[in-house]
Amino acid sequence: MSQEINLQAEIESSQLGQRLDQALAELFPDYSRSRIKDWILDNRVTVNGQIVNKAKEKVLGGEQIVIQATLDEDTRFIPQDIELNIVYEDDDILVINKPRDLVVHPGAGNPDGTILNALLHRYPEIASVPRAGIVHRLDKDTTGLMVVAKTVAAQTHLVEMLQLREITREYEAVVMGTMTAGGTVDQPIARHPTKRTHMSVYPMGKPAVTHYRVMEKFRCHTRLRLRLETGRTHQIRVHMAYITHPLVGDQLYGGRPKPPKGASDKFMDTLRNFDRQALHATMLRLFHPITGEQMEWHAPIPEDMENLIAVLREDTEQFKDQLDW
Repeated sequence: MSQEINLQAEIESSQLGQRLDQALAELFPDYSRSRIKDWILDNRVTVNGQIVNKAKEKVLGGEQIVIQATLDEDTRFIPQDIELNIVYEDDDILVINKPRDLVVHPGAGNPDGTILNALLHRYPEIASVPRAGIVHRLDKDTTGLMVVAKTVAAQTHLVEMLQLREITREYEAVVMGTMTAGGTVDQPIARHPTKRTHMSVYPMGKPAVTHYRVMEKFRCHTRLRLRLETGRTHQIRVHMAYITHPLVGDQLYGGRPKPPKGASDKFMDTLRNFDRQALHATMLRLFHPITGEQMEWHAPIPEDMENLIAVLREDTEQFKDQLDW
């Protein structure tokens, strides 16, 4: 099943000298420039009644544009009846509170059973939206809030907002070591040169900025609130490991937990059995991609992190007389 697209417009005089794909992306902001470029190359665009298939062709202003194209549904993935915790929904977007052990998008090792498969089942029409409306991801074992677009127009605007850093995402994490103050990690990230499942700080990588502040200090751990400016793969996990405060439970970047002196069996069991990175996307704020209204959602930290924090508090209270902060 495909969605027919029929668009008409006139190039504005102010667009004189622009590339055709750039001008059309401005005239039709519901569609990405890369999608429009594909339509141009596929002979789907006419300028003054003539097919033009060169995206870099310059415009003069006043040209009559007609686009006749189709949006094909993505049939690579199968719809699956998987429960989703939806905290907000309207005609254009939905916000999901993702649990642990749920992959966002099919990939190597996870061909199905993902949020994308669940979206295709719940909203069949979302198959015509790129990546079924998924515009950003959370790691498999990271919990919390993520926004999904239900329409092409919403998807285009959300992607643009992410690129312009206009979507605010805040996380809570528990890291190893006691941190005394907040700060910012501004270090580029790239795929690890030898460990292909890992990311790493690398001078020639993509820019990555993570802000963090201390919420609570424990004897040998710290609870943090973090805000992303960029959204690189594993960004928080890589940045915290880079400053030698890896996330509790992080199998890729954390290393083995180092027990503090005199720790109780309960403390050790809790730390040993916490088998995911202690990271939760707790707040999401954005301007609605269609209405422009500012919206904000919060998701309380899940039970496993609550239990971890409670045990860390008990340990800190027990040894408070020995602390030098």
